[in-house]
Amino acid sequence: MHCVYTVYMNKHSWLTVSQVDSRPLYLQIFEQIQRRVAVGDLAPGTELPSIRQLAAELAVSVITVKRAYLELERAGTITTRHGKGSVVSDQPGLTTSIAQHELQEHLDQAAELGILLGLTKTELLRRLGSAHERIQKENQ
Repeated sequence: MHCVYTVYMNKHSWLTVSQVDSRPLYLQIFEQIQRRVAVGDLAPGTELPSIRQLAAELAVSVITVKRAYLELERAGTITTRHGKGSVVSDQPGLTTSIAQHELQEHLDQAAELGILLGLTKTELLRRLGSAHERIQKENQ
């Protein structure tokens, strides 16, 4: 079972990392940039800080930020041009793709938790349906 809580080391940056989070620092950076792209905080073409600049802001190693940026490139979230820096990709459907991936991760975690609680597939689906209806009503 996954449990996440965060104690922020640096609240002055647009990203935050935590030493007490069990996830590697590069992954925390990767996930936060992905999430910001998915919700539209970082639009296509938005320039990201240089690797050195972000490492200094977050008080982490350059290698940590470099790895996060490499993973973001592999995922198609950013593009990097030597000497020009990194920008959010203008790939069509990028935000939808990231959101779909995040949804799948949450569904996997819900399924894991349901199994740990001994819920049947039917009961888990019923609860998901109830949650969907409740939230849909709240958003109307």
